[in-house]
Amino acid sequence: MKIAVIQASTQIARNQLLFDETKRAAKTAEVINFGVNEGEENFSYVQIALCVGLLLNSGAVDFVVTGCSSGNGMAIACNALPQVICGYLPTPTDAFLFGRINQGNCASLPLGLNFGWAGEVNLRFTLEKLFETPMNTGYPQASAQRKKKDAEKLKMMKSLASTDIISIFTGLSDAFVRPIFEKKELMHFIIENGTQRECIAFLRTKIV
Repeated sequence: MKIAVIQASTQIARNQLLFDETKRAAKTAEVINFGVNEGEENFSYVQIALCVGLLLNSGAVDFVVTGCSSGNGMAIACNALPQVICGYLPTPTDAFLFGRINQGNCASLPLGLNFGWAGEVNLRFTLEKLFETPMNTGYPQASAQRKKKDAEKLKMMKSLASTDIISIFTGLSDAFVRPIFEKKELMHFIIENGTQRECIAFLRTKIV
């Protein structure tokens, strides 16, 4: 599994912690850190959600760990995008259930709200429960098969309700999306690792 870590600029101070704890929890997965880091452009949670969409729609990664101050706005923005099923995971219980039931590919964590004393402990336990194996088995066991079928129906419903990622980028203003294309480490990674040719071809026309 390939996992990307990327969070909104409001929580730059939590980036290294988020990256380290994701690596710790995911164990054998390849975890790649895309910031946002000090010295970078200021990215809103909506812009970072678009980065999440590119990472997943291109096939460059299998899962994204993200967040913003509350975690909620990022989850809403990510879920507005095609092929992204994002869980808002403030607690280990939420993470465990999302990881077993919803067959999602993105986790949004609150990195500011209620992140007080021992906040890093809650973050660690939340990520541990998210990536605890096996994933996507359904829960509880008595309802596992029904839960898995429901998750597949959700993905089908989302695909029917969604447009495509290229249409989203071309529909937004150039000023809003240009900073994303200028995030060169992210763009080069997607182009080198993505499997969706149309998405990759689109990105090649946008980077310099």
